[in-house]
Amino acid sequence: MSIKYKIALLFASLVAFLLILVSVSVYFFSVEERHDTFRRRLKSRAGTTVAVYSANKQYAEQFLQRMDAAGVASLYNKSITIIEDDNSHRYLYSDKKGDSLYLSDEVIAQTKASKEYFFSYGSKQAVALYVEDESGNFIVAVSAEDAIGEEYLQGLRKILTIAAIVSIALSFVAGFFFARRLIRPMARITQEVNLITSNNLSQRIDTGTTRDELNKLAETFNNLLDRLQESFAIQRRFISNASHELSTPLTSISSQLEVALQKDRGPDEYRHVISSVYDDVLELQQLTKSLLDIAKAGSQGSIELTEVRIDEVLFKVIKDIEKHNPEYKVHLEFGEFPEEEEALTVFGNADLLFIAIKNIVENGCKYSDNQQAKIIVSFKKEVVELNVFNKGDVIAEADIQNIFQPFFRSESARTKPGFGLGLTLSRRIVALHRGKLSVSSDPLSGTCFTLSLPCFSAI
Repeated sequence: MSIKYKIALLFASLVAFLLILVSVSVYFFSVEERHDTFRRRLKSRAGTTVAVYSANKQYAEQFLQRMDAAGVASLYNKSITIIEDDNSHRYLYSDKKGDSLYLSDEVIAQTKASKEYFFSYGSKQAVALYVEDESGNFIVAVSAEDAIGEEYLQGLRKILTIAAIVSIALSFVAGFFFARRLIRPMARITQEVNLITSNNLSQRIDTGTTRDELNKLAETFNNLLDRLQESFAIQRRFISNASHELSTPLTSISSQLEVALQKDRGPDEYRHVISSVYDDVLELQQLTKSLLDIAKAGSQGSIELTEVRIDEVLFKVIKDIEKHNPEYKVHLEFGEFPEEEEALTVFGNADLLFIAIKNIVENGCKYSDNQQAKIIVSFKKEVVELNVFNKGDVIAEADIQNIFQPFFRSESARTKPGFGLGLTLSRRIVALHRGKLSVSSDPLSGTCFTLSLPCFSAI
């Protein structure tokens, strides 16, 4: 079932519920009002009979006969009874012969006890009044059918039923047109989204002029398309750069082997070629490893996360860098240590954090004038912050915007060995740990990479 039919049915159901509730309430109060009105009419007619009978009991019977016969239209199918205190029937009258009102002993007892007693007599409603008089106590009972009231309630039921049916049908039709108009922008958005493919990600959805939920939905789609377009562009650049970087050592290997096979050579020449090919293979192996690390960092579900002490990772990074690069020097400084040891721990993967921090620190040494880097560790509220400083060439503002892109290398960095993947990998790893990695560079303070990681207690 489409959403417009669901909205129409929901709207019609709500209207039906309200109409039924109102109709039942109107009918209920109408029944009560008619019931009370008819009781008042019965009591009034009984009161008239009491007044006439009390005035002159000797001649009252003849007068009551003429009065009751003349007032047939006042109460439909009425019956009037007067009972003396000894329970004898003094007066009986009914519009229809054989339809006299006879009171049972129970009704008489109830009437004498309460002075006024309403009860049902067959299909009629009746009232009995107990009158205490100096000439003798007596009971006057009047019964009649509320034909006018029943006719009124029957008409009211018919009107309410027809009105409810018509109103529900109209509400469904109105709800259908309202729903169709409501979802028209959604249908337009769906059509525009279906036209967008990987070849035309630059197309955007018209957000319209109204500031409502559909406008926000269109803006959300456009933001998503912006991110997708950027991701596709990054992916294309990555594939292009990766293909180029992979083809370079492969071309070198192929060319060297081809030249070596063109003629017979001496052992020293072959040894030189093999050594050069071996260097290219190592470079290719390192590039492949970097690409695999980036792929691994992009798959959070396959990473095991545990408690990691950041100081232990830093000591391991420094030891590894100085072991493989004796000319590099790393200085480590800690700010004020926190009182709780948990502030030193982060929730993450020790191996990945080692790779991320090592790439940053190793770059700091590589691009420093004195091949030295300085790490300052500070502990802020629920955050561990690492600042890696070095003195070297200033990174241009335009290069800072692209420094974390795969294979990007600034002009000053092209003379150094590397592939331009280290910072890309570091940033992805930091993002997996819900952290942030940023860079600033100026001639006075040099270059600073700031890495912020949430403490284990903040996760």
